[in-house]
Amino acid sequence: MTKSLALATRPAPLAEFSMPVPAEIHPESLLALPPGEAKQSLLTVHSILEARLPAGPLAIYEAGGGSTSYLPLGVLRRAHVTVVDIDADQIRNNDYAQEAILGDLQTYRFPPQRFDLIICYNVIEHIPDVDAVLGGFCEALKPNGLLLIGAPNPKSLSGIVTKYSPHWFHVWFYRHVRGEKNAGLPGEAPFPTHFHPLVTLDKLEAFVAGRGLQVIYRKKYESPRYPEMRRRKPLLAAAVDAAAKMMNTVLPGKIDVRHGDYHVILRKLA
Repeated sequence: MTKSLALATRPAPLAEFSMPVPAEIHPESLLALPPGEAKQSLLTVHSILEARLPAGPLAIYEAGGGSTSYLPLGVLRRAHVTVVDIDADQIRNNDYAQEAILGDLQTYRFPPQRFDLIICYNVIEHIPDVDAVLGGFCEALKPNGLLLIGAPNPKSLSGIVTKYSPHWFHVWFYRHVRGEKNAGLPGEAPFPTHFHPLVTLDKLEAFVAGRGLQVIYRKKYESPRYPEMRRRKPLLAAAVDAAAKMMNTVLPGKIDVRHGDYHVILRKLA
């Protein structure tokens, strides 16, 4: 299939794997995750998508898309994927979409009821006008269509640090703690964050509920940064874990500040 480039001119958890999984079974995005809650939740997301999406060809809209898909390969292989991204480098890095559109998620609009699935993964935290983006998603979904959002939890320890620290610190963390030497270069994470109020899961769910979407899966989980740190920087990880444990004991309710990310799947009511 041919990939096209267009310029937008309009405004039950699964068991953890105990051994490496062959690349032909799961996408690189899942294989790259360290063992832990993040991988388990993404496996659950995959099982829900495979069970809930209609049989046959699928129309999928990926809002923001780089070099790696977060979709299960069984879904990806029978889908026509349309990616919209404001970053030309991200568009060039994408090699799995059949249609790649250089455009702004906040203003670009598709015809109503066009897509079976919309995926927005590690994107909404970077967007100033999340209201406009979510409104466009709700309109573009078919009845019974699914919306998958993966995002950081702004109320977690990592979310608070990300929100109130300068961007240069994010680049330093990616380069020296995560070991990603190209971090911060054109087309490479981390990208500047805005943390619009609707990134908070409860507010996001309330917003889309008023537009006819219902939650079928939600999961806050320990950020994969924690197992990465425990492997690469054990002394730093021990200090962060100790701080997190102390915060968990003094905060009201059953809160784990290490739950730095979430998945939510929403279905558009018929």
